[in-house]
Amino acid sequence: MLRLLITIFFVSAGVFIYSYFRELNPGTIIIHTSSTAEFDLSPVTLVLISMSAGAVFVAFAVGLQQTAHVILNWRSNRLVRRKEKVDTLHRDGTHAFMSRRTVEAITLFEKALAIDPNRVDSLLWLGNIYRSEQNFSEAIRLHQHANRVDERNIEILLELGKDLEGAKRYEEALQAYQKMLRIEPDNLTAMIRKRDLNIRLEKWSEALEIQHRLVKARLPDPEKQAEEALLLGCMYEVGRQLLERGHPDKARRYFRGAIKKDRSFLPAYIGLGEILLHEGKTKDAVEILKKVYTKTRSVIILHRLEELFLDQGEPGEIIRVYQEALQHDPQNPVLQFYLGKLYYRLEMIDEAFDQLSTIEGPQDHLLDYHKIMANLYLRKQQFEQAIIELKKALSFKKRVVVPYVCTQCQHEATEWSGRCRRCARWNTLTALPWLETSQVAVSTDGAPPATRAIPYQGIASPFETV
Repeated sequence: MLRLLITIFFVSAGVFIYSYFRELNPGTIIIHTSSTAEFDLSPVTLVLISMSAGAVFVAFAVGLQQTAHVILNWRSNRLVRRKEKVDTLHRDGTHAFMSRRTVEAITLFEKALAIDPNRVDSLLWLGNIYRSEQNFSEAIRLHQHANRVDERNIEILLELGKDLEGAKRYEEALQAYQKMLRIEPDNLTAMIRKRDLNIRLEKWSEALEIQHRLVKARLPDPEKQAEEALLLGCMYEVGRQLLERGHPDKARRYFRGAIKKDRSFLPAYIGLGEILLHEGKTKDAVEILKKVYTKTRSVIILHRLEELFLDQGEPGEIIRVYQEALQHDPQNPVLQFYLGKLYYRLEMIDEAFDQLSTIEGPQDHLLDYHKIMANLYLRKQQFEQAIIELKKALSFKKRVVVPYVCTQCQHEATEWSGRCRRCARWNTLTALPWLETSQVAVSTDGAPPATRAIPYQGIASPFETV
């Protein structure tokens, strides 16, 4: 009732005001709507119509703005709810994977990507899971998609490189690491993985270039020392490749560079010897190796000299070198052993026996020693001594107790326990009857160890290494 009265009041007031102002403003205004159409309006009526039109326009604009605001809020809320759902699926997927529920984790990440196909972290996680499952093609697909979404993401490129390495697509992996380095030139992880991959592919020049950068990087001292050691190896390998490709002069620079960095780096010295041999300067090669041995006292150098002299048909020279070495270090059992072995290779049976039988110290740790001595005793018709040496060579041991053996990994133990100390499985130790001892000595794949029959005459043939 009150609203009706108020409405009547405002309508009456409006009519009164309209009439009042119309009497104060008599006359009409001609309004042309076209060249032929026109109509008359009082000034007050024109003002009212104008005000009404403005009010309608303002109401329409406000209504349109409110409608747009409502639509935007609806879309925003919808996106928020969608993101919350994707976040929940992603979080549950990570928890499932960490709990070793791999199948469930894959399902959750796939649901998250079905809602938001461009979610980078979900693409990363799912790709990593597929890589851990050895499904490299799917891992590559997902990480390539993530890379298209975010081309400058270092982590994506790193994981993609790992996928490509796993799929043995090494050249593409190198490209992925190169992209990382274009984005972040000092990225140590990218440099190390690219270097390792170049080493795998034997691209030693590329590996060496990266290694120079790694050595200059700020690394802890132990890591820096390891990188410097690897630098020497890369320099040697570059030199070796150049020598194989017929560029001895270039190879010599790399070998000398390695020696300059480390005077005790034997491969580089041997590489210089190989260059001299390649150039036909055998005497110079022998002389440089002798000088190196004088400085380093390395048996490896003696082995190389041994092969050189035997190839030249000059066994007396290498015997003399070994004898001179023994004069400087007469109690060195290693030199004694290798001289005796050289006699053995040259079929100098008596000299080999005299040399080897006087060695004291490391016999029990040298299987070759016992093999050679067994053959020497056979040559001398001392069969009992030969059998003793063969037993030592074969490491025969007489058991004094019945051992327990693991049925899973064949680990032997003198005391039974509920859990195998090697494979960590329970209830696998069992007592091994004497009758079954021969069945345990098989290879891990179930097949007996392969043996090759060697005629007696072939064992001690000239220049054959035992």
